[in-house]
Amino acid sequence: MSDHQTNQPAHKDEGSLEDFIVSAMPSRRKAIWFLGASALSTSALAACGGGGSGGTSVSVSSSSSSSSSSSSSSSSSSSSSSTSSASATGSCTELPEETAGPYPGDGSNSASGSIVNVLTQSGIVRSDIRTSIGSYSGTASGVELTLTIRLVNTSLGCTPLAGYAIYLWHCTLDGKYSLYTVTNQNYLRGVQVTDSDGYITFTTIVPGCYSGRMPHIHIEVYSSLATATAYTNKIQTTQFALDRAFATTFYAAASGYSASIANLNAITFASDNVFGDDTAAQLVASTITPTGSITAGYTATIDLGVAI
Repeated sequence: MSDHQTNQPAHKDEGSLEDFIVSAMPSRRKAIWFLGASALSTSALAACGGGGSGGTSVSVSSSSSSSSSSSSSSSSSSSSSSTSSASATGSCTELPEETAGPYPGDGSNSASGSIVNVLTQSGIVRSDIRTSIGSYSGTASGVELTLTIRLVNTSLGCTPLAGYAIYLWHCTLDGKYSLYTVTNQNYLRGVQVTDSDGYITFTTIVPGCYSGRMPHIHIEVYSSLATATAYTNKIQTTQFALDRAFATTFYAAASGYSASIANLNAITFASDNVFGDDTAAQLVASTITPTGSITAGYTATIDLGVAI
């Protein structure tokens, strides 16, 4: 699956992730799904009680389980990874192997004739990835997004994985990548090590949507910080998608993201050259739905399932 910009037919799509999932189901499974949704709605109404006069605001999180918002302070120690003793909760889905795309910065390709590997850069282990490091100086413009990730082992009942390193990167608000299309910056890239409960938290910006792709965030998983120095050591490469309904509303309102509006209208999950062949369950598990506001910033949580 490629991750380069493609010439997509310009068509407006207002379908949601739910529409895509339901349309992909066989007829019998559709019926079951709708019955389940109806039952869930009935239960939810019963739980809410009688018709009070006050409205209720519901926040939707993409994580399959409740997560603490603690930010793990990533140490530079090279301790080996382990399975946390914390008990697993709920169910989880192994995220699919996806392309790293043309702008990984992990030593797998070059820019301007030189190999690009930010993983060996001093200061790359950090939680706030909005600024450049080393010889570069600069801060990425955009609305703040605090993303908490819980790494879990899908082969062992969703048990949290401690001591693993996660490398995260994504594009700017106008769809460009540091070190490649923004050659004098290395922001919006960072590495962290999961804590004893499998958590890490990155502070970044809401990524823009560029032509040919749904808005997304790239992830590489390494078994330890010591091995997180080159792409040859990674054990998983995947991508998170930005919820379409959120993105539609956000891009229309946030300053600096205007180019993303037309790009998002011209792409769907089904036509995306990365997410298009994912199963419905994989797509749900890969999608983040931020909550918050443009002025105060947004937060999101997600479980990252890998089979160890």
